[in-house]
This record gives sequence, structure tokens and C-alpha cells, in this order.
Amino acid sequence: MNKIYISIVAILAFTASASADTMTFEFKNPSFSGQGYSNHVLAIEQLQHQRKEQLKEEAEAKQREAEREAANTTLAKFLNNVESRIYANISKNLVDGMFEENGALNGTANIEGATIYWVKDTTAGTITVQITEADGTFTELVVPLTGFGF
Repeated sequence: MNKIYISIVAILAFTASASADTMTFEFKNPSFSGQGYSNHVLAIEQLQHQRKEQLKEEAEAKQREAEREAANTTLAKFLNNVESRIYANISKNLVDGMFEENGALNGTANIEGATIYWVKDTTAGTITVQITEADGTFTELVVPLTGFGF
């Protein structure tokens, strides 16, 4: 009888502890459930923004690379060298005219929208060079005629 009594008590204990709960279905995605939706939307927006910025930076890097490649061609280097030599020759001729013993007392040159005007003042022993940009700003240099020590 003891065994039966223990068995009945054990069966009752197990059945009393077993209980059922109602099953509820909830979406885990915040777009459907609404819980954490603002964080979800912000995360998606941030990912989209980061991707747009990444694409923009990649396009700019490709553009800079194409510009570097175009500037490093043999023809581009040659043209750059020719242009430098032409400007050097123009500046040499301009300076030779300024410092010529019995040359002109003034002169003007226009280069790429800038005007270079110079005046030789033999009494003061100076040459004044004024470079006026296309926007009206200017730079003025006063150079002595003598005293360079060449």
C-alpha cells in the first residue's frame, strides 16, 4: 500500500506542476511589430547614408585617378615642358627689356588675362612692376637697377 500511495502522490505532484499557457504569435521584425521601430528605421537610414557616401568617395577617387593618369602621359609632360619654356622665354625677354641700358622706359604685357606693366625710373634707380589680375587685384614689385652684385 505504501507503494501505491507514493505513486499516487507522485502522479498528483507532476500533474499539478504541468500547466499550459496561451500561445501568442509576435513578429520579430520591428517593421511589423512596432517595437523598436524607430531604432530600426534609424539603422536602415544610417546604412543607406553610409553607402551613398562610400559610392561618392569611390567616384571622386576614380576621377582623381583619371586626372593623374591624364597628366602623366608623355604628351601631357611634353606640352607642360614646352609651355614652361615659352613662359621662361617671355619672362626673359621682358626682364631684358627692363634692364636694357638705352631701352624703353616702360612696357606692358598681357598674359592669360593678367596685365604686366613696368616703369623704369632712372632718377630713383628703380623699376616698378605692377601685375594686375583679371579680377582687379594687383601685386607691385620695386626692383633696384643696380646693386645686385653680379
